[in-house]
Amino acid sequence: MERRVAERLRAALGPLGLEPHAFKVGWYNAVLQPAFHLPYPDDTLAFVVLSTPSMFEKALKPFVKKERLKVIRDPVDQCVSYHLSRVKEKFPDQRVEVMFDYEILPSRKPKFLAQTAAHVAGAAYYYQRKDVKLDPWGKKKIYGVCIHPKYGGWFAIRGLLLFPDIQVPLLEQPAPVDCVSTEEKRIELLEQFNFHWQDGRYRDIIEVKERYSEEQRAYFATPPAERFRLLGLTQEVQ
Repeated sequence: MERRVAERLRAALGPLGLEPHAFKVGWYNAVLQPAFHLPYPDDTLAFVVLSTPSMFEKALKPFVKKERLKVIRDPVDQCVSYHLSRVKEKFPDQRVEVMFDYEILPSRKPKFLAQTAAHVAGAAYYYQRKDVKLDPWGKKKIYGVCIHPKYGGWFAIRGLLLFPDIQVPLLEQPAPVDCVSTEEKRIELLEQFNFHWQDGRYRDIIEVKERYSEEQRAYFATPPAERFRLLGLTQEVQ
């Protein structure tokens, strides 16, 4: 069952530069405190969805051109929301729950922890402070970051697709590729991400096969309120 669902998702999302990776809710809940658990049985099928570097050209620009957004909030979020919500049409006989990376609960907690989901699904390795044996940071707060074996840091985690009525007890968990395997490189990665994230050097911590285009880099480097004109948007902005 998981294979059929995965094939249908890849067929729908792949041409948009979006990448679905399957996992069981139990894998995710097992590594988190109860406050962050997803409220589904352990064997429930879910997919974490990544955007690859090609999403900008394949999904965002055509979406903006076609939809002629009347109210603009964040074009990328609106584009991903549109396409992931449309996935439900591919499964008329199934319940499909969609969660987005920007959604928060009334408690102000995120609906799901995106990097944890990517790690347990084997999509990208979530490097954290605990992955460094000789910690050089003392009392500093150090945030973790996911690295993709193909795209390095040139990708984003956009959402979850949950299938509450599909149980996959036999699904085997793939290990994420540990592509930043030395202590020195892990320290360098976390240093760059935490203290120099604006320059984006952490994204190239490994040799990548594909990265954001110059146009896409310019878009994300521009303050949000000024990004719209880069996409040719002049309508009312919310």
